[in-house]
Amino acid sequence: MNTDSFKTFNAKPDEVERQWYVVDAAGEPVGRLASRIARVLRGKHKPTYTPHVDTGDFVIVTNAEQARFTGRKETDKEYFQYSGYPGGGKTASPSEMRAHRPTFLVENAVQGMMPTGSLGEKMLKKLNVYEGPDHPHEAQQPQQLPNKK
Repeated sequence: MNTDSFKTFNAKPDEVERQWYVVDAAGEPVGRLASRIARVLRGKHKPTYTPHVDTGDFVIVTNAEQARFTGRKETDKEYFQYSGYPGGGKTASPSEMRAHRPTFLVENAVQGMMPTGSLGEKMLKKLNVYEGPDHPHEAQQPQQLPNKK
């Protein structure tokens, strides 16, 4: 019996082929969009997925300011920021964050779905989020982001 056919495949970092995907966030719920993006950034959509290797692809998000929240999250959800000083805590609602920094909503949601540590940081660097419909990555010929499955 040939045991070579039973070996587990492990991707190697220099053998990974990366694609570029673009997704339009207009009208999309932030959480569902973030889970689709995190799946592609991690590489879980590929048959060569290996947990300890960055096998993911690049993702470009356009129209990030038009991503929406469901229910009452637009007013009730709070983002907390602490400066490290006594009394240095601040909270902001998604509508306040959208006015100040529109790309934060999508970036923060995706970051919460990525692994912590150096591998997660490396994967998160492949995310490019833009406020409007334009992006400077046309040379990479991005494709539409695939749906789940």
